Amino acid sequence: MVEQEPVEGAAPRDGRLRVFLVDDHAMFRAGVRAELGARVEVVGEASTVAEAVTRIAAMQPDVVLLDVHMPDGGGRAVLEAMRRTHPQVRFLALSVSDAAEDVIGLIRAGARGYVTKTISPEELTDAIRRVADGDAVFSPRLAGFVLDAFASRPDAPVADPELDQLTNREREVLRLLARGYAYKEIARELYISIKTVETHVSNVLRKLQMSNRYELSRWAADRRLV
Repeated sequence: MVEQEPVEGAAPRDGRLRVFLVDDHAMFRAGVRAELGARVEVVGEASTVAEAVTRIAAMQPDVVLLDVHMPDGGGRAVLEAMRRTHPQVRFLALSVSDAAEDVIGLIRAGARGYVTKTISPEELTDAIRRVADGDAVFSPRLAGFVLDAFASRPDAPVADPELDQLTNREREVLRLLARGYAYKEIARELYISIKTVETHVSNVLRKLQMSNRYELSRWAADRRLV
């Protein structure tokens, strides 16, 4: 049976909130769609920034669930492209990362909330509804941190030449590695292979001129990335 594509810009058929998914991992998108079930109406999904911008503009959902890191620019690029032309669409970041620069960057770009991928289906549904109503929503452990960060760091984070040379994915791997995750756990958390994790770790070690994960952990802790 062919799934019928929702009519672009259409109102909810049954009063459910219309949600759009943006994440570069197909398995994760499928999981979110299944977990949300009949709670909301998932009207579409995208795996790249360009696809997301085009389809969100066409569908005009109530809430967009937005991954932070994607190969072609990530959630912030989507937000910056959409916020002027479609201010009525609300964005909720849904990410594995709880790093300071990611949270602050997405909120400053216009996201109404930021939750991590450990959130339960019930909590995610509630967060979607609250964002649609105009509330700001954060995972519990991020709420106080966000308030403190904006109070004490009103300006953008100071540039770090060493950190800036790492790709978004390398930063994600570094944070999880510094938190004590094994390669297998990092692979499962980021939906990548163990071999890819090894490659990212090797690249990080080379770029930072370090020799082992313990040096990386200390380096990450000094920069409050853990």
